Amino acid sequence: MIDERAVEIWNDELEELFLRTGHRFQCVEPRRRMRDYVRGLLGPVCRKNGWQLAEYAGHRTPDRLQRLLNGARWDADELRDDLQHYVAERLGEPDGILILDDTGFLKKGTTSAGVQRQYSGTAGRTENCQIGVFAAYATTRGRALVDRELYLPKSWTDDRDRCRAAHIPDERAFATKPDLAKTMVLRAIASPLPIAWVTADAAYGQEWRLRRMLEETGVGYVLAVPKSQQVPHFGRFDHLFSPAPTEAWERRSCGDGAKGPRVYHWAALQITSIEDFDGEMPTHQRWALARRSISKPDEIAYYLAYAPLGTTIEHLVRVAGMRWAIEEAFQAAKNECGLNQYEVRRYTGWMRHITLAMLAHAVMAVMAADAAAKGAAETVPASRPSPWQKFGDSWQLATHPSLFNSPSSAHAH
Repeated sequence: MIDERAVEIWNDELEELFLRTGHRFQCVEPRRRMRDYVRGLLGPVCRKNGWQLAEYAGHRTPDRLQRLLNGARWDADELRDDLQHYVAERLGEPDGILILDDTGFLKKGTTSAGVQRQYSGTAGRTENCQIGVFAAYATTRGRALVDRELYLPKSWTDDRDRCRAAHIPDERAFATKPDLAKTMVLRAIASPLPIAWVTADAAYGQEWRLRRMLEETGVGYVLAVPKSQQVPHFGRFDHLFSPAPTEAWERRSCGDGAKGPRVYHWAALQITSIEDFDGEMPTHQRWALARRSISKPDEIAYYLAYAPLGTTIEHLVRVAGMRWAIEEAFQAAKNECGLNQYEVRRYTGWMRHITLAMLAHAVMAVMAADAAAKGAAETVPASRPSPWQKFGDSWQLATHPSLFNSPSSAHAH
């Protein structure tokens, strides 16, 4: 049976979120449709496309929801700002970590904004796809996606007529993925999100402009770099660690994974002091880290770190291990909140759908954090309440009228 208290708590959380964000929609119609859309993304909908979301909301056609994404007047960036405030308030901690990564969205045709044949880490090969660059925020309380940008290849930005047809703003020029990540980092630092660290894979870590920007803003980082990365005065990273003595490698866990603690051999080395001083005293230190597989010693990953003086190696290892939190966020947002199940081609529609899916995912993250904090997962489930009920030997879908629906009947629209 559905826990009535769990349903009530979920509905209260959603209503609070809708009150927090409602002022972004000046008219009643898009405000209601936003509620329908987010509830549908969180609801037991098989595939969260326009038709199925509309059916779940009680609409005869998807026209109203498509208008929300493509034609209604509202700013997805303003809603993103509200999302960051929400995550900061409910998941924020002083030692918060911002994680950067990109993910692919497989698409057919050539008209979807930013689409082309390009490498997708999601597919593990070159595919016809769109690439979104994302930032996730992670603490010991939980993790949530907090920003996004659509990567536009030069095949798009060099063709302004094509961009206008996809409603891409004229000011959107070509920017590399690390450039987009830098923009999101600056936004996050200016937001209420308490950020002490940034971490990312080597595609972003090897970008010296990103590292320098973080150093100038006083934010610590643990960034993966390729083995060919040069260390001033020392040479390549792999050459730096190849003569490391056996005792320099220590078993350390970089956090729990699906199968328990993720344990590797780690080696750490302080490298050249840098220009960050408080008077005559240095405030930060650079580190070089190496992570070696215990079962496959030839598999070694490398990291550059920038940390306040006194930071322990255990802390750096923990920050490095948090990079995987964004992969978990991608998986949850795609599987549970329809992040990749959109049917829009224009730039505006992509930004709006992705932002609403991130908002839905943040609600799930907050509810899971609340459940963990209360130590009562049976009262407040980490995932959505189940719509299934058992009657005798058979199962039926629950008909509880308030389960993810607005207080009024869905068919009253």
